[in-house]
Amino acid sequence: QVQLVESGGGLVQAGDSLRLACAASGRSFSTLYMGWFRQAPGKEREFVAAISWYDSSTSYPDSTKGRFTISRNNAKNTGYLQIDTLKPEDTAVYYCVAGRSLTPTASAWTYWGQGTQVTVFS
Repeated sequence: QVQLVESGGGLVQAGDSLRLACAASGRSFSTLYMGWFRQAPGKEREFVAAISWYDSSTSYPDSTKGRFTISRNNAKNTGYLQIDTLKPEDTAVYYCVAGRSLTPTASAWTYWGQGTQVTVFS
């Protein structure tokens, strides 16, 4: 059993940066892929980024590549999402995920956190 808890969200001004954290419990986290999704009001969950557990290879969709950086520290059982130059359209609940596959398909991820709200105003 793996539990994920996100933190670091909040109300920020456009152009600011945020670093979200995902604290994981469970010894198997270090051998799982980790990723992030987000969900804006009235929209489906959107793939944000993912990272391998063994070689740190990363995956980003075109919509986030450049301003978003995913990382993890297995020694601390923690994952991170750095968001630079925040835009109002980044406003969403951001979810940390973990699973046995690296994929942009939400249903393929086994473990989900409860999410952290990011609100960007201009």
